[in-house]
Amino acid sequence: MTPDQIEALFTRESGEFLFARWGRPIVPIVFGVEDETLATVKGAIEAVVALAGHKMAETDPELGANCMVFFFRDWKELLEVPDLDRLIPDLAPLVDRLMAADANQYRIFRFEEDGAIRAAFVFLRMDKELSKVPAETLALSQVVQTILLWSDTAFRTQSPLAVAGETTVLRPEIAEVIRAAYDPILPGAAQDASHALRLFARLQAPQ
Repeated sequence: MTPDQIEALFTRESGEFLFARWGRPIVPIVFGVEDETLATVKGAIEAVVALAGHKMAETDPELGANCMVFFFRDWKELLEVPDLDRLIPDLAPLVDRLMAADANQYRIFRFEEDGAIRAAFVFLRMDKELSKVPAETLALSQVVQTILLWSDTAFRTQSPLAVAGETTVLRPEIAEVIRAAYDPILPGAAQDASHALRLFARLQAPQ
């Protein structure tokens, strides 16, 4: 990947460069799935966290769980989740907007004072389209899009995943960016596009 391509992954449609990674260990909790799918989602989180060289934990001292993944059939179901409106202010208007847009997924991030990711909420409405996607593929795709604060346009035209034989895998260049982003020397967040050059300098040369 070139520095420009890396910069584009974190440049929002508004033109603003915004990079953030997790500042604290990730503590996931998954709602609305069978045990088999739960194991798949947790496995995907573990794999991507290991790739990043980041950590997971059993509990977050402040939030309990800080990465919440919701599977459901209808956006209105979110309004019935106890205390979710306390975690996500303006939940009802958000649900109205997502219903109007016929959206099937949405992610919300919360940030530390230094701009690093503090928490993430992933919402997946299992419509016909998402229901066709294998659980492993769906889980990996969502975890990859949650491990960093990518641009809102980063994967609009090309998925972060690729098919190798009969297996869906993370695109190697995206894996390299994730690995580079979690270099301990780098800050947890950046708003200057020069950060893309620092990421580029840490990409591993192809073997």
